[in-house]
Amino acid sequence: MRKTSLSIIALLAIATPVQAAAPITGRWVTQDKDGVVEIYACGDSICGKLAKFLNPPPGGNAQKDVNNSNPALRSRPLLGINLLSGFKAAGNEWKGSIYDPRRGKTFRSVVYKGKSGNLVVKGCIGPICQTQTWTPAS
Repeated sequence: MRKTSLSIIALLAIATPVQAAAPITGRWVTQDKDGVVEIYACGDSICGKLAKFLNPPPGGNAQKDVNNSNPALRSRPLLGINLLSGFKAAGNEWKGSIYDPRRGKTFRSVVYKGKSGNLVVKGCIGPICQTQTWTPAS
Protein backbone atom coordinates (compact mmCIF):
# COMPACT_ATOMS: atom_id res chain seq x y z
CA MET A 1 0.00 0.00 0.00
CA ARG A 2 2.77 2.45 0.90
CA LYS A 3 4.54 1.81 -2.42
CA THR A 4 1.32 2.60 -4.31
CA SER A 5 0.87 5.89 -2.42
CA LEU A 6 4.42 6.96 -3.24
CA SER A 7 3.88 6.07 -6.91
CA ILE A 8 0.71 8.18 -7.07
CA ILE A 9 2.46 11.14 -5.43
CA ALA A 10 5.36 10.83 -7.89
CA LEU A 11 2.96 10.73 -10.88
CA LEU A 12 1.09 13.80 -9.60
CA ALA A 13 4.36 15.71 -9.20
CA ILE A 14 5.35 14.88 -12.78
CA ALA A 15 1.90 15.69 -14.20
CA THR A 16 1.59 19.05 -12.43
CA PRO A 17 3.32 21.73 -14.51
CA VAL A 18 5.60 24.02 -12.59
CA GLN A 19 4.69 27.66 -13.19
CA ALA A 20 7.72 29.86 -13.50
CA ALA A 21 7.74 33.62 -13.75
CA ALA A 22 8.22 34.76 -17.34
CA PRO A 23 11.38 36.82 -17.87
CA ILE A 24 10.74 40.56 -17.51
CA THR A 25 14.17 41.99 -18.35
CA GLY A 26 14.34 44.59 -21.10
CA ARG A 27 13.18 48.15 -21.68
CA TRP A 28 9.59 49.13 -20.89
CA VAL A 29 7.57 52.31 -21.56
CA THR A 30 5.53 53.34 -18.52
CA GLN A 31 1.74 53.53 -18.74
CA ASP A 32 1.77 57.35 -18.81
CA LYS A 33 4.38 57.20 -21.61
CA ASP A 34 6.61 59.60 -19.67
CA GLY A 35 9.62 57.33 -19.25
CA VAL A 36 11.48 54.15 -20.14
CA VAL A 37 12.43 51.71 -17.37
CA GLU A 38 15.26 49.27 -18.02
CA ILE A 39 14.77 46.02 -16.10
CA TYR A 40 17.91 43.96 -15.53
CA ALA A 41 19.50 41.35 -13.26
CA CYS A 42 21.22 42.88 -10.24
CA GLY A 43 22.90 40.33 -8.03
CA ASP A 44 20.45 37.56 -7.24
CA SER A 45 17.38 39.70 -7.94
CA ILE A 46 15.84 41.89 -10.65
CA CYS A 47 15.97 45.71 -10.61
CA GLY A 48 14.65 48.43 -12.89
CA LYS A 49 16.14 51.88 -13.42
CA LEU A 50 14.69 54.98 -15.03
CA ALA A 51 16.66 54.92 -18.28
CA LYS A 52 15.05 57.75 -20.24
CA PHE A 53 12.50 60.53 -19.94
CA LEU A 54 9.98 60.54 -22.81
CA ASN A 55 8.15 63.53 -21.36
CA PRO A 56 10.84 65.51 -19.53
CA PRO A 57 9.90 66.80 -16.05
CA PRO A 58 10.25 70.50 -15.16
CA GLY A 59 13.95 70.04 -14.33
CA GLY A 60 14.65 68.23 -17.62
CA ASN A 61 17.19 65.40 -17.59
CA ALA A 62 18.75 66.95 -14.47
CA GLN A 63 15.47 66.63 -12.49
CA LYS A 64 16.20 65.76 -8.86
CA ASP A 65 14.28 63.37 -6.61
CA VAL A 66 12.67 66.35 -4.83
CA ASN A 67 9.66 64.43 -3.45
CA ASN A 68 11.69 61.74 -1.68
CA SER A 69 10.56 61.20 1.90
CA ASN A 70 14.25 61.04 2.89
CA PRO A 71 15.68 64.60 2.73
CA ALA A 72 19.20 63.21 2.16
CA LEU A 73 18.07 61.69 -1.18
CA ARG A 74 16.30 64.76 -2.59
CA SER A 75 19.37 66.03 -4.42
CA ARG A 76 19.98 62.83 -6.43
CA PRO A 77 19.05 62.87 -10.12
CA LEU A 78 15.95 60.89 -11.07
CA LEU A 79 17.48 59.63 -14.29
CA GLY A 80 19.24 56.35 -13.52
CA ILE A 81 17.71 55.63 -10.11
CA ASN A 82 16.25 52.20 -9.40
CA LEU A 83 12.48 52.36 -9.42
CA LEU A 84 12.22 48.57 -9.07
CA SER A 85 14.38 46.70 -6.57
CA GLY A 86 14.75 43.30 -4.96
CA PHE A 87 12.41 41.44 -7.32
CA LYS A 88 12.46 37.66 -6.99
CA ALA A 89 10.45 35.04 -8.85
CA ALA A 90 7.42 33.84 -6.89
CA GLY A 91 5.41 31.35 -8.92
CA ASN A 92 4.38 33.04 -12.16
CA GLU A 93 5.13 36.58 -10.97
CA TRP A 94 7.93 38.69 -9.50
CA LYS A 95 7.75 40.29 -6.06
CA GLY A 96 9.82 43.21 -4.79
CA SER A 97 9.58 46.98 -4.18
CA ILE A 98 8.70 49.90 -6.43
CA TYR A 99 9.63 53.52 -5.84
CA ASP A 100 7.21 56.24 -7.01
CA PRO A 101 9.19 59.48 -7.46
CA ARG A 102 5.98 61.53 -7.73
CA ARG A 103 5.02 60.51 -4.19
CA GLY A 104 8.55 59.98 -2.93
CA LYS A 105 7.58 56.63 -1.43
CA THR A 106 8.42 52.95 -1.88
CA PHE A 107 5.69 50.32 -2.09
CA ARG A 108 5.41 46.55 -2.12
CA SER A 109 5.11 45.44 -5.73
CA VAL A 110 4.13 42.51 -7.93
CA VAL A 111 5.11 42.38 -11.60
CA TYR A 112 4.25 39.81 -14.27
CA LYS A 113 4.09 39.49 -18.01
CA GLY A 114 0.54 39.76 -19.33
CA LYS A 115 -0.87 37.55 -22.08
CA SER A 116 -0.37 40.34 -24.65
CA GLY A 117 3.35 40.56 -23.82
CA ASN A 118 2.93 43.77 -21.83
CA LEU A 119 4.20 44.11 -18.28
CA VAL A 120 1.63 44.34 -15.50
CA VAL A 121 3.03 46.39 -12.59
CA LYS A 122 1.24 46.61 -9.24
CA GLY A 123 2.21 48.85 -6.35
CA CYS A 124 0.50 48.04 -3.04
CA ILE A 125 -0.09 49.48 0.41
CA GLY A 126 -1.59 46.73 2.52
CA PRO A 127 -4.45 45.14 0.55
CA ILE A 128 -4.90 48.14 -1.76
CA CYS A 129 -3.01 48.01 -5.07
CA GLN A 130 -2.74 50.26 -8.11
CA THR A 131 -2.01 48.54 -11.41
CA GLN A 132 -0.27 49.88 -14.50
CA THR A 133 0.48 48.27 -17.84
CA TRP A 134 3.89 48.94 -19.36
CA THR A 135 4.63 48.23 -23.03
CA PRO A 136 7.88 47.01 -24.59
CA ALA A 137 10.11 49.90 -25.71
CA SER A 138 11.28 49.77 -29.30
